[in-house]
Amino acid sequence: MKQTPDPSAVSQELAVERDIAVIDIGSNTVRLVHFRLQGRAIWPVYNEKVMAGLGQGVRATGKLNPEGREIALRALKRFQRILDAKGVSEVHAVATAAVRNAEDGADFVHEVANRSGFDVRILSGREEGEISALGLLAGIPDAHGMTGDLGGSSLELTSINNGVAGQGTTLALGPQEVLGNGDWDYDDARRKIDDRLDEFGLDTRPGQTFYAVGGAWRTLAHIAFAHENHPLKVVHQFDMTAAEVETITQLAIQASPSSLEGTPGISRRRAVTLPYAALLLRRIVKKGNFARVSFSAYGLREGVLLETMPGGVRDQDPLIAGAEALARPIAPTPGFGMALANWLRPMLGELDPVFAPRRDQILREAACRLADFGARMHPDHRADLARDTVLYAPFAGLSHPERAFLGTALHFRHGGSGRALDKHPVARLMDADQRRMAECLGLCLRLGSKLSGRSVNLLKRFHIGFESGKLCVTVQESVHDLYVERSVTQLKAIGGLIGVDTEVRYVD
Repeated sequence: MKQTPDPSAVSQELAVERDIAVIDIGSNTVRLVHFRLQGRAIWPVYNEKVMAGLGQGVRATGKLNPEGREIALRALKRFQRILDAKGVSEVHAVATAAVRNAEDGADFVHEVANRSGFDVRILSGREEGEISALGLLAGIPDAHGMTGDLGGSSLELTSINNGVAGQGTTLALGPQEVLGNGDWDYDDARRKIDDRLDEFGLDTRPGQTFYAVGGAWRTLAHIAFAHENHPLKVVHQFDMTAAEVETITQLAIQASPSSLEGTPGISRRRAVTLPYAALLLRRIVKKGNFARVSFSAYGLREGVLLETMPGGVRDQDPLIAGAEALARPIAPTPGFGMALANWLRPMLGELDPVFAPRRDQILREAACRLADFGARMHPDHRADLARDTVLYAPFAGLSHPERAFLGTALHFRHGGSGRALDKHPVARLMDADQRRMAECLGLCLRLGSKLSGRSVNLLKRFHIGFESGKLCVTVQESVHDLYVERSVTQLKAIGGLIGVDTEVRYVD
């Protein structure tokens, strides 16, 4: 089992920034993503894809699509010029099923090297599955169950045991392999899917999660957003129960491409293969007896990045690292968030968890690092802007209820009202205890910031904790004149939320 270090014990000081490009040569697309790594935080800086269709016809002819080959070569030359202009020298290029399966795949890779200088790594099916699973863990570190990465030609399945990826397996279950260039035939597609899943021997996994990776499956999440009027349109870590998957996949299977194109987030290209992708997901969930599906925006490309990270950096929590990286450049006092986390940790650690003990700790650490995030925003709109930015930030390692929790904490940190928060759609993603504790956390951030004037040195002169059943703030006499009555009001509000009396004490 993977060791999970105490997040407060892992140094979150940002490492030297690294700019890395990953080029993914797939069956449908050739994609360039320029990433900036700040420690464990991964930020996509530039993303471009070209529809090449390299894999079309490979099954019938054994060779790459000639037209797609030329499109891909031109795209790769363009990518080389872009990266040279940006000064990005660390480039990792990988090719998957189409190039792997084609007779002329090696020749294509040789031509890529001659034209653009990229050294392309052709991944085996096992490597592709395992790197994709590693990418999933970059975005969901505590994943447990099985990940499936659906591409144009293949499906890679990899077991994950409490954050540790197992051996990857590739199956010829991509839409190009099953459908070819023919029309959609539900019965024929289902028969092929079932035959290949049965041959693989998909174990039943009652109670476990299937992690869906790949653009076709992410598109299903957009159908669910529209159908359920989901309040947070973020695909990463959007979860559905098996029953909900049954409903949404049935909608996608029965819908026409023209009707699917009208759904926000669904392109014309995706609409054509979406019914097949829906059927495949449905059969996997049924045959594997999975309890739920979690959609991931992280996959193969992020897995390539994680391969390059030193172990100490890889072990950092991605949410805490992401919060630190997001807030530090605009924070008036960059070290204040970490100091605030140290100040509040003993007191908040005594409260009952509202998610799970470790998850609560990670969320508190992240919130503290974001405490000054709204400092440069307009004061009249600071609560709304800080909250909504956190809700939609490209954070990893954060479920939708946890996003709502973190955004709510920032809302109250910057003086937002309870009435305004309760009108916000994401409020319904939390239960009553999570909503109450998010408000408590936000007021704690506000109290520490108010007492100290966001000074690390002055914050050390105050102490907050439980004494004789009361929540007490202890003030050193040397900073007696810094304590203001507004802080008493905030302290009482915190005490009311957790059901205890409060007191201010002065010491020499």
